[in-house]
Amino acid sequence: MAGFSASSQSKAMRFSVWWLVMAYAVFFVITWMFSWKIMNYFLSESLQTIFFIWAVFLSLVGFYDVRQRRHSILRNYPVIGHFRYLIELIRPEIRQYLLESDEESVPFSRVQRSLVYQRAKNLPSEQAFGSIADVYATGHEFLTHSLAPVPRNAPETFRIDIGNAQCAHPYSASIFNISAMSFGALSANAIRALNAGAWRGGFYQDTGEGSISPYHLEHKGDLVWELGTGYFGCRDENGNFDPARFAEKAALPTVKMIEIKLNQGAKPGHGVVLPKEKISPIVAQVRGIPMGQNCASPSAHPAFRTPLQMMEFIQKLRELSQGKPVGFKLCIGRPSEFMSIVKAMLQTGIYPDFIVVDGSEGGTGAAPVEFTSHMGMPLREGLLLVRNVLVGAGLREHVKIGAAGKIISAFDIVRALALGADWTNSARGFLFAVGCVQSMSCQNNKCPTGVATQDEERQKALDVVSKTERVYRFHRNTLISLSEMLAAAGLTHPAEIRPEHLLVRVREVEVRTYAQRYRFLLPGELLTGTDVPPFYRQAWDGASAESFHHPPPSA
Repeated sequence: MAGFSASSQSKAMRFSVWWLVMAYAVFFVITWMFSWKIMNYFLSESLQTIFFIWAVFLSLVGFYDVRQRRHSILRNYPVIGHFRYLIELIRPEIRQYLLESDEESVPFSRVQRSLVYQRAKNLPSEQAFGSIADVYATGHEFLTHSLAPVPRNAPETFRIDIGNAQCAHPYSASIFNISAMSFGALSANAIRALNAGAWRGGFYQDTGEGSISPYHLEHKGDLVWELGTGYFGCRDENGNFDPARFAEKAALPTVKMIEIKLNQGAKPGHGVVLPKEKISPIVAQVRGIPMGQNCASPSAHPAFRTPLQMMEFIQKLRELSQGKPVGFKLCIGRPSEFMSIVKAMLQTGIYPDFIVVDGSEGGTGAAPVEFTSHMGMPLREGLLLVRNVLVGAGLREHVKIGAAGKIISAFDIVRALALGADWTNSARGFLFAVGCVQSMSCQNNKCPTGVATQDEERQKALDVVSKTERVYRFHRNTLISLSEMLAAAGLTHPAEIRPEHLLVRVREVEVRTYAQRYRFLLPGELLTGTDVPPFYRQAWDGASAESFHHPPPSA
């Protein structure tokens, strides 16, 4: 239809029920005033009156929906949006007898989503009548409690200093932060709410590779600037890294750390594509890209091609940022390629301040199904490998480790720390906190809650003030739960968690601690040890600081 935009058509569909009931109410009044009897051919006068009362009521409901600021869905879908809450109300009963179980992950289970919603809204998250988990199922994990529990420590103390001796400005980070999500993938209001919540709670927001937008800076929350292969925000006209533009943005006081993104768990080795439908003028300006076409990032960094060049690039970023912590994020693929990076550290004496391990179960970015399900190493295996290689090479004291990948609860944090992480990040957990309902429509610009869209009408429904409060509460209540778990285990700080504190059921009649189940390498063991497991020894011997693509040795 000429002159009728797609956004207007979408709004007409979403507002259609509200407009129809208003039209009926107006029509009824007109026919009554002029004593027209048109509707008498179809409905009795009593039914017409009943319908009129309902039409007036629903019209008022619609006016309230578009004016209120608490529920994004109601602002985008006046009147009909209430059906979601009605269905949600009866959903537990329908599911209990007919549909999914509470622990069926799709990709997050109802239990996981409800936990975030409850904590974000400051509602009680306790569960009555015992656990619904099968504690005798293979793979069930639990934290061992102590007969000498200690007083609960304040969650504000759960921080970790990031930055080695080569860093001039170390950063004290919360052990639970917002993982990488870009402006462009997320709406301006979602970015605002996340950053304002991070500022209030004293934790950081990872910008994602879409650069630093004005909305990241409005509330002055701490930022980790993620530098992807597209170098958005610090690229020249040809898409190459621009040192001057990087130095300008890195000098911003809210930018606390720089993170080089090698790949991401949702689609490792694939590069990133932002659909053209989501590229608004401000997105194009922030990223330095044209409109009207998909924005594709290359799958590898043009600024370096070898592990040695990568170490030089890290040192360059450290100098350009005036000594702020610089690290990198990756999803582990071939172990020998990560070991090549570690060998380059040993050879150059340049150590990144941190490494963030992204599990293949990560998934805020839309990706081909084959990549989401069958590419990349899951968080547990990837995290353990990074820990073991750094420890085995004698470098663990120089490099802190972050972990990301379906981390929602306090126990998820405990598990990651037991496997070697110093801190954790969560993406979808905080998306749920700002209103995400797992509609899984992030890639088509039609997010019903205004979180993952650039549609101006839809994102207006996300009220920044109320969602800021929910982001803050989710973070704080999760850390309160963590402090309670630690106290029950006789621990005062997350840094005290060890593999011995977690048990996992390996078969129906046997449980083992993480220390018994996994092989944890000793300091320097890769360099001097003779009893290194063949998996590590073969990959280490096949790694070279000269190339990422050194062929693995024959078995």
